[in-house]
Amino acid sequence: MNAIDILKADHERVKTILTQLNDSTERAVKKRAELIAKLEMEITLHTKLEEEILYPAYKKAGGKEQEKMYYEAKEEHRTVDSLVLPDLKATDPASVEFSGRAKVVKELLEHHIEEEETEMFPQAKKLLGKEQLDELGAQMESMKASYKKSLGDGMAA
Repeated sequence: MNAIDILKADHERVKTILTQLNDSTERAVKKRAELIAKLEMEITLHTKLEEEILYPAYKKAGGKEQEKMYYEAKEEHRTVDSLVLPDLKATDPASVEFSGRAKVVKELLEHHIEEEETEMFPQAKKLLGKEQLDELGAQMESMKASYKKSLGDGMAA
């Protein structure tokens, strides 16, 4: 698979988790905790793939506009990883506050995904070409495999 196909598949998994989280009720404490753990794992790996593999290649191949988009995307990752997700994890899953925070996380991530898929990814396809995207995809597969291995058997679900 090429890099963009891998990242789009990740996006679909994240959107599914976000929808399940958003649709859950205050009574679904255990389910919410499981979904948060799943979401965090998906986002952590996805962010590594983008920031260590695709984004640098995209920035290098592009010009000023791509450099700006590179920094904007990294800032959106930082906002989710450092602020929004930790806040959500620290919120009581049985509370209405959790529901509100989950909705905001969903909106932020969906905005980020849409920007990547409508702006960055089409540009990356043009700038990098099929061969380089396939090469980056292979690097991503390898990084995913070693990440999952480092997590141990906890991933075998």
